[in-house]
Amino acid sequence: MKAKDARVLLTGASGGIGQAAAAALVAAGASVMLMGRSPARLAAQARALARDANGTTPATIEWYAADLTRTTSLNGIVEVASGWGCNVLIHGAGVPGFGRLESLDTNEMAQVLHLNLFVPMLLTQALMPHLRTLPQARVMFIGSVLGRLGLPGYSVYSASKFGLRGFSEALRRELGDTRVGVQYLGPRSTRTQFNSEAVDGYNKATGTAVDNPEVAAQALVKLLESGAAERFLGFPESLAVRLNGLAPSLLDGAFAPHRRSLPALTIPAPLSPDCGGQPPPATEADSHSLMHSVQ
Repeated sequence: MKAKDARVLLTGASGGIGQAAAAALVAAGASVMLMGRSPARLAAQARALARDANGTTPATIEWYAADLTRTTSLNGIVEVASGWGCNVLIHGAGVPGFGRLESLDTNEMAQVLHLNLFVPMLLTQALMPHLRTLPQARVMFIGSVLGRLGLPGYSVYSASKFGLRGFSEALRRELGDTRVGVQYLGPRSTRTQFNSEAVDGYNKATGTAVDNPEVAAQALVKLLESGAAERFLGFPESLAVRLNGLAPSLLDGAFAPHRRSLPALTIPAPLSPDCGGQPPPATEADSHSLMHSVQ
């Protein structure tokens, strides 16, 4: 699929990689519907994209505010995206999760698994009837190298991204006789506000390379146009992904420095009986929010 033929619904559009991805897609000629929770941020982002494009691309830029932590928002998202003619769904929304397993709060764990894995599954399922009607369509997941390579400190986050990559792989094979393609992009550590001070310290201590978000954004556009099933970014990360797939236990010793660089163990508050493992309540726009076009 050529970028100029893409009408992209981009979740997590106001995040670090999301902002860079939106800019790269618009620059390549794609029409983009930005999706996030904050109407103010989305509106400002859309205006900036339109100003930067300055009529040099035929792209349409729109935005829709919705809270993906509320599953009730999905019907509104699907209605708007279908009416707009979305033919590419890019899952970019997500939350971080870093630290020793014993230190992670139960609600934090639930939120990571809910937003990083369960929500993309639900949104893909909900939009699939529309995508199946199109001459050509794509579902793209912005995952992580940690969806194929588990590191100390990322047990829950890796679980969410391993699940996302597995969902992508299985769905790609399930839809192999349809016109809906499924793709997975695995960036390595990226320089955004997604990373906490603890993650930055961990990366420095372990010599982890960190990319600018534009690297992932350009790779996303290339993946869209190439039609490849998946791509992992960076070296030696892309090599480690392959080795880990062949013989994962052989790499266990290589990550001892990562284990030693983890923050000190802390004990989270005990699980309350009424917690239920639910994600925290939404704080910004709900599904009935605003959808706007930038001319």
